[in-house]
Amino acid sequence: MSDTVRIDKWLWAARFFKTRSLARDAIKGGKVQLNGARVKPGKTLGLEDQLAIRRGDDEYVIVVKDLGDRRVSAALAAEKYEEDADSRARREALAEQRKAEHSADAERQRRPDKRQRREIVRFTKSS
Repeated sequence: MSDTVRIDKWLWAARFFKTRSLARDAIKGGKVQLNGARVKPGKTLGLEDQLAIRRGDDEYVIVVKDLGDRRVSAALAAEKYEEDADSRARREALAEQRKAEHSADAERQRRPDKRQRREIVRFTKSS
């Protein structure tokens, strides 16, 4: 293990992005900040560096604990960093909110089917 690693390679190894090119594009797009500043994909990462990563609606604020550049299983990849408690709480609250919105959409009534339309027609003609 080396004492530095490229930020795009580390993000891929820590399983924040599926490919290194996706990690590189996110860094170039300003979705990843190192110690509060925008960086380039080739920037070297050190231990105890703080990263702010935006993926979709989620934002992770993490501290780097391991500089391994090999992609490992998700359980082992989670040991490469430590997430801020506030960041985790915000992400979980947003996930609950999205889940509640989705269930509210599922409860919405759909258009009447053929049988219901016939009943509506019968009811309105009899009035």
